[in-house]
Amino acid sequence: MSTAITLIDEATLFDNGCLLNAQQAKGIDLAAARRNTMAHTILAAHNKNGDENNLCLRFDALASHDITYVGIIQTARASGLTKFPVPYVLTNCHNSLCAVGGTINEDDHLFGLSAAQKYGGIFVPPHLAVIHQYVREMMTKCSGMLLGSDSHTRYGALGVMGIGEGGPELVKQLLGATYDVPAPRVVGVWLEGSPAPHTGPQDVALAVINAVFKNAFVKNSIMEFIGPGVNELSVEYRCSIDVMTTETTCLSSIWTTDDRVRDYLALHGRPEDYARLTPCSPACYDALIKVDLNAVEPMIALPFHPSNVWTIAEVTRNPLEILRHVDEEITKQFGERNFSLRGKVRDNALYVDQAVIAGCAGGSFENIALASAILDGKTTGNAAFNLAVYPASAPQALELVRNNAAAKLMTAGAVIKNAFCGPCFGAGDTPANGALSVRHSTRNFPNREGSKPADGQLAAVALMDARSIAATAANAGRLTSAEELDWNAPNLRATPPYRFDAQVYARRVFNGVAAPKPDTAIVFGPNIADWPSMTPLPNHLLLQLASVITDPVTTTDELIPSGETSSLRSNPIKLAEFTLSRKDPGYVARAKKIQQMEKLRTTAPDDPALLEYTRAICQRLASPAVTELADIGIGSAVFAVKPGDGSAREQAASCQKVLGGWANIAVEYATKRYRSNLINWGMLPFVVDPEPAKSFRVGDCLVVPDIRSAVEKARTSISAWLVRHEDGNAPKKLTLTLAGLTDNERRILLDGCLINFYNQLHS
Repeated sequence: MSTAITLIDEATLFDNGCLLNAQQAKGIDLAAARRNTMAHTILAAHNKNGDENNLCLRFDALASHDITYVGIIQTARASGLTKFPVPYVLTNCHNSLCAVGGTINEDDHLFGLSAAQKYGGIFVPPHLAVIHQYVREMMTKCSGMLLGSDSHTRYGALGVMGIGEGGPELVKQLLGATYDVPAPRVVGVWLEGSPAPHTGPQDVALAVINAVFKNAFVKNSIMEFIGPGVNELSVEYRCSIDVMTTETTCLSSIWTTDDRVRDYLALHGRPEDYARLTPCSPACYDALIKVDLNAVEPMIALPFHPSNVWTIAEVTRNPLEILRHVDEEITKQFGERNFSLRGKVRDNALYVDQAVIAGCAGGSFENIALASAILDGKTTGNAAFNLAVYPASAPQALELVRNNAAAKLMTAGAVIKNAFCGPCFGAGDTPANGALSVRHSTRNFPNREGSKPADGQLAAVALMDARSIAATAANAGRLTSAEELDWNAPNLRATPPYRFDAQVYARRVFNGVAAPKPDTAIVFGPNIADWPSMTPLPNHLLLQLASVITDPVTTTDELIPSGETSSLRSNPIKLAEFTLSRKDPGYVARAKKIQQMEKLRTTAPDDPALLEYTRAICQRLASPAVTELADIGIGSAVFAVKPGDGSAREQAASCQKVLGGWANIAVEYATKRYRSNLINWGMLPFVVDPEPAKSFRVGDCLVVPDIRSAVEKARTSISAWLVRHEDGNAPKKLTLTLAGLTDNERRILLDGCLINFYNQLHS
């Protein structure tokens, strides 16, 4: 593995462009120096409560795509929305493909356009741009902050702190509330040197992810990019690294800005949005990541996580041994399958079946232009291997046509497609069963490529940079590092100049910012449904575990699948049918059975089945508090060791709520955004110690007496009783933790969900 990354887990000082050693740092006030980071300055300017330890942030702009904006606007409408208070862009890059035999997705798009007209927003039609590329080109303003309902909301390379959260956090902004978060750590990322021509931004990003993900080095922190190496990178190179910081589990990112950023904004018609950003001196970072760009090699993230990183050279030298570990993970996750990546090795070389360059990470003009130069005059072959290229925006695609790069790719055998995020989340270019796809995209979680193991279809994705993908395509799928190419060849020396044509957006994008038309009627397709009613938190809870997941990490894709469910995202009831379908296919039926008991409790409290169910549990408790059936809410819960890695999609939580869920129980939560989603949908984010969690089984019941009182009084330690239906053993007492809740978060939990919270405020 490359030695390009060094981690320094202690306070580190930056002064006048240099890092200080311990001797030089003596006598400096570290608390004061922490206020000199770019991150602190921007956060302080957006904080509305004056408390620098507990921030209440208001953002300058918002962004959503068509998997999330319907639910966000529906929630906000139910909570009193009258207009968009800040620029809010609704892009259409996820549900761009219409459902076969219907118009479900196009109905969502008409909903989005009418909402932008009614409330004063921006609407980007399908196929025109992926969400983050449009924001980069048209909405970034140095020193700003932007909140998006996509986890890869990252614009730090353009001087904007972007945060990706679940939809309810955007609802709060739309209704004039704040984004509340404890002041995050700021981790410096010191870049030095200059990357070799064969090393691309994905290589740098994967090297960093490999170094910091497993040890949670930057979890919920701000990554602040500084150092002389920044100036060695083009803006698009920086953006491609920056968007991948999401995979480190950091909260956000920010970079120093320079003349290249100034020129980028001027190129896109916004010179006034540039400001020079640099830390004040001296600036103190809570920790530091040193990146020697000279030493970064071409990388590959093997299935099933962006942190499963190897150098391509290592894999090409020893493919069978390295892939054995991946095959073991396949068996562990999916059981015995007729699928082995070692079967892709021929003559000690790894052959892949498909390649994709796409999205906010890979689909930039620079990445695609270099891929075109590499493939100029070559062929991808006429066998099973295929290459698809998705430019991230129509203006970039237009310039690739004008400078002949698209023609070179097509002549080589690549297929050029419209701006679309599908390959990043499993809704485009799904490979054949048993195939291995290499992609310059954001994630390679299980099934991100669109396979359906429950139906016997399984494929895998590895992440690589566009340069090495093009080199691999030139060898008809044989894994090839871009380092093997002749970078002294004239056509590989430089990226051609880019010209931005603003007419592409001017003629198609609806921009109604600050000009709402309240009389506009919202267009509702038949698949767009309101949220079901949700009840306040009861005095006591009887929780039955409907799923127990013991994997080290559980992704949001496993909690609610991406890809095949996209067209149902505007219908909470229909979407909920897919909850945990990839990970635990029996979950929905179990959750519904528990939910039926809650319905009987409120409509037929004398029902014999209900009485038998509750008495078998409550009468065995040592606590006399849980006696009145009217006070005991019955609901399901999910236990997972570390849930919520990955996407910001709120549906990972809301689908459980729709099925009667009241809580998640975890050893820890993978991301803040998933925990926030739980709270905003009225679900208790309990934490439990690892040891008692080892005994949890599906069907176990947890009785939580006086939970409403505990939330009201901000108690962090909650007593609960573990009871099993099938045994006669005495209930076992355990402790659940419910810490770090703000006053508003407690109120949301008490009211049952964010919609109820706002309705209470307005009543």
